[in-house]
Amino acid sequence: MTSEQLELLKYPIGKMYFPECRPENYIQDWIGDIADFPLRLQDLVKKLSEQQLDAAYRPEGWTVRQLIHHMADSHSHAYIRFKWALTEDNPLIKAYDEKAYAILFDSKTAPIGLSLDNIKALHAKWVFLLEGMEPGDYRRTFRHPENGRECSLLECLAMYAWHGRHHYAHIEHLKKRRDWI
Repeated sequence: MTSEQLELLKYPIGKMYFPECRPENYIQDWIGDIADFPLRLQDLVKKLSEQQLDAAYRPEGWTVRQLIHHMADSHSHAYIRFKWALTEDNPLIKAYDEKAYAILFDSKTAPIGLSLDNIKALHAKWVFLLEGMEPGDYRRTFRHPENGRECSLLECLAMYAWHGRHHYAHIEHLKKRRDWI
């Protein structure tokens, strides 16, 4: 496999892009992505067998099951980061080791319904929060402990709208490559 082919498997929709020009114009689109994601994901994986759920989406990559549990974990962290940034002044967030999470027993073996239900409830609550935010709230920031970089809630919203589409594409492309559709 060439490095270009591996890169396409890693980033099937491309790397995260944050528009520098008028990013606030995308808020409703990104909220829509967050709102629509749980049902889209559920529809994508509902007919997969246990064997298919335990297939890696790329060489040396996570399984579909691990991806689904990762999304529940990651999006839970994102929601909490929103709450911190809305209630504290530029808080230092808690980072987590997503690779270590992905190899825990629950990530490797738990039924995906647990995380699908979690994502559905979490995204409903998150969208409710997002729709109640004022435009200025999106300028609030948090700091990442590993690099000290400030991230605005607008950037965070863009990142997690992309993150859902990114992992959705991993599963979708695997299904097409393996002719599971």
